[in-house]
Amino acid sequence: MKTTESAQLFEKAKTYFPGGVNSPVRAFKSVGGNPLFIERGKGSKIWDADGNQYIDYCCSWGPLILGHANDKVLSAVTETMSKGTSFGAPTRLENQLAELIVSNNPFVNKIRFVSSGTEAVMSAIRLARGYTKRNKILKFEGCYHGHVDSLLVKAGSGLVTFGNSSSAGVPESFVSETITVPLNNKQAVEEAFKNYENEIACIIIEPVPANNGLLLQGKNFLEYLRKICSDNNTLLIFDEVISGFRISFSGAAGFYNIKPDIITYGKIIGGGFPVGAYGASAEIMSCISPEGPVYQAGTLSGNPVAMRAGVAQLTECLVPGFYAELEAKTKHLVDGINKINPFKLFKLFHLGSIFWIAFTDKEAITNANDIDADSMTHFKTLYHALLENGVYLGPSGYEVGFVSQAHDYNDLDTTIAAFEKSLRKLV
Repeated sequence: MKTTESAQLFEKAKTYFPGGVNSPVRAFKSVGGNPLFIERGKGSKIWDADGNQYIDYCCSWGPLILGHANDKVLSAVTETMSKGTSFGAPTRLENQLAELIVSNNPFVNKIRFVSSGTEAVMSAIRLARGYTKRNKILKFEGCYHGHVDSLLVKAGSGLVTFGNSSSAGVPESFVSETITVPLNNKQAVEEAFKNYENEIACIIIEPVPANNGLLLQGKNFLEYLRKICSDNNTLLIFDEVISGFRISFSGAAGFYNIKPDIITYGKIIGGGFPVGAYGASAEIMSCISPEGPVYQAGTLSGNPVAMRAGVAQLTECLVPGFYAELEAKTKHLVDGINKINPFKLFKLFHLGSIFWIAFTDKEAITNANDIDADSMTHFKTLYHALLENGVYLGPSGYEVGFVSQAHDYNDLDTTIAAFEKSLRKLV
């Protein structure tokens, strides 16, 4: 495996960007070594600057549900770009993508497009505060909601705590409005509502927590959150930037049949272009400017290229059997790898087309505290062995992997064989 060109590009990048990258996890600090610079992708494969080929399960961290450079998406985008790339004015493409989403999703009546998942969450939090006229928010340890100041908060030592900022540059005054509790812990949630009665604007949760491992929550816990929010006139926000359109067209809300008050989306609705969205009932969304007093704006919101890519991609997601096929492929991959793992060194967990490698003997991991931090040393070894055997994952043991429509069973079987070879090095 040649890495000379990527190494040279990284050295040059370090003279331009902090840490040589424009997003932290890309720097390979979690797995060691230098990051690979990717030149191109097609279908299930990517190629780096040194010409190495990999079967890709990062899929740009999830949005490429059809695989790289899908012909239908490329054709739609090329046609749109020839007409102009941005206008700062409404286009019919915004209507088309919105209609595609709203008419096939019973959990939102109106939406607002933005340019990223972080922006969607930031706007949803502001909307919840504006609608309820309350300031405090409740989040869960182990869920990531983008780099929003008030959500870059980690739990403190108590069961219910305002916690501490997980980033420099976030004022303590922001942290003091954010209550952080453990996942899958009803007692902590109840205590928070008791301590801050009539002060909590919203609960925000990834209904499928997939940014710090795949911490699958039981449906009963999500139903409990729905009830306690309703009982306390608090809004429930599902952050579905990853799970939205990934485990079903209507996301985790549809999968579990639970109606949150606000949902945030991203990733897949842009077909590989920067995009995000948040949606809710017509009543709640009427609070958004210019209709209501909650201000939110964006020069590139509803960008026509991203909208057209989203229409092309989501149209394919609506083909009957699309999600069942993705889930069957993912199960084939996960079962195959778990089967050739003779020493039970790790387990693969999955939901829909999302999977995660955990070095554990537990039957389930539902809480961030259940992840063994020392096991990340083993992931480093496995990660580089997989690269040598032509398999690319996100460069962190806390990140999940994704199966796309472009992955065929030959890719999956080749990946299982690559895991088997890589296990020898791990043992």
